[in-house]
Amino acid sequence: MSISTRIEAALETVITRAEGDQTPPGLAAAVRYAVFPGGARVRPSLCLAVAEACGDDEPGIADAVGAAIELMHCASLVHDDLPCFDNANTRRGKASVHMTFGEPLALLAGDALIVMAFDALAQGCAHNPHRLTPLLRTVIQGVGMPRGIVAGQAWESEAHIDVAHYHQSKTGALFVAATRAGAIAAGQAPAPWTALGEKLGAAYQAADDLMDAVSSPDEGGKPTGQDVALNRPSLVAELGVRGAFDHLQSLVREAVAAIPDCSGASGLREIVQAQAMRLTPKQFSRSAA
Repeated sequence: MSISTRIEAALETVITRAEGDQTPPGLAAAVRYAVFPGGARVRPSLCLAVAEACGDDEPGIADAVGAAIELMHCASLVHDDLPCFDNANTRRGKASVHMTFGEPLALLAGDALIVMAFDALAQGCAHNPHRLTPLLRTVIQGVGMPRGIVAGQAWESEAHIDVAHYHQSKTGALFVAATRAGAIAAGQAPAPWTALGEKLGAAYQAADDLMDAVSSPDEGGKPTGQDVALNRPSLVAELGVRGAFDHLQSLVREAVAAIPDCSGASGLREIVQAQAMRLTPKQFSRSAA
């Protein structure tokens, strides 16, 4: 079964289990709308790819933590799009959740997705509970305080933004969680996989800044020009378009070099390079190749 198929099946299992027969219909619809159809599923794909590279001795656990990470990511997108933050009308090429279901249901849908993420972990580790605690800690560190995606979002409310901490938290933290959790899910030590997550998170942030600056909403599936409109720090503002692209390319090379020696290293290198090409704005694709 492909990684993509495993992720979609795991997400469907978690959401179906949560719906039951008494969930308010509007909330159930908003949750499904926030998750399906998905984007590139970069973070859970990375998690499962690392698990496979490490032997994937418990694929059910890897599927569960991949789903948990994606649910956390989806929750962050729902909340990020709200009027109190980015006030974005579109996401993943369609109307954002609050534009479709209203702000109250969007807020509650994001909350529900967070709870479902922890349920996915609990259910997935039910027969192998000694892996649950390190996986919980890993996901919590990628999402909460002091350096998770919640903290990253909070930096935007500060008068002075520590750009390094902002980018590491808002984007990098969940990539680090994905690589470390993939190793833990397969019964391996997470520390050697931290650098890969850090480099990929930084590369994704560079690509996102470039997409915001030079791409169209149709290409990115969400509004562009947000960094300038909201006066947010970005690598494009700091380095210029060409400098940000060169930095992205450097980070991808460093990410490939950071893959630890393991039986699946070769395949994982191909996945990382393919993801990098997908993230690169179209006008730079030839240079990236």
